[in-house]
Amino acid sequence: MIKQIGTIPIDDAQALDLEKFKEMDYFAVKEFNLPIELMMENAGLQLAKLIALSYPNLTNKILIGVGNGNNGGGGLVAARRLAAWGFNVSLDLFTEVTKELPKKQLERALKFGVNNKPVDHPDIWVDAYLGFSQKLPLPDSLLQKIQTANTSNCKRISLDIPTGYLGDATQPHFNANKILTLAALKNILLGLVGNTEIYLADLGIPKVVYERFGIKQPNFEISTLLHLQ
Repeated sequence: MIKQIGTIPIDDAQALDLEKFKEMDYFAVKEFNLPIELMMENAGLQLAKLIALSYPNLTNKILIGVGNGNNGGGGLVAARRLAAWGFNVSLDLFTEVTKELPKKQLERALKFGVNNKPVDHPDIWVDAYLGFSQKLPLPDSLLQKIQTANTSNCKRISLDIPTGYLGDATQPHFNANKILTLAALKNILLGLVGNTEIYLADLGIPKVVYERFGIKQPNFEISTLLHLQ
């Protein structure tokens, strides 16, 4: 039983289509001087909290898959935070990390004791490979990782949109037990409700931005994580 996480009925969580959410995200960054690095830190912290609250056994082997984008940066923040709390964390880098922010987060995570080599037979496999800007088809190397994850005896968590999923659940995608979506529920995730637990995390976007985009801000004051039921 997960504690310290607020709940919200799924019908009360207003959703945005993916393009509208991208617009909202970029607007918040530009108009409110919210650095991408700060939002990355918020996303990674909330992901680390969900993992730690859901699976608190420090002997669990946690594998976090990351790429070269901001979603990967959030996964690297989570890796660092979990390592700081005493968890056993390894990384699955499906591509070289070269962009400034993810590279900085990788350097920080390694300093905190995160293992930069993937562990065999993880207990928890975290999908932070690609973000909401992912395009299909996925490269074969990433498809193979997803297939391995989906057939492994492990718990699976996706950060925001599961890798490979853009609304069609029949296409190969990371089959998450839990999804932590960021700032607002996305319409395409509604197709996974019932098979997957969906959580909503506060990124620090102000109420006026939600209002501008025609949705109600979730009641994050209850908790920084909301379980959609």
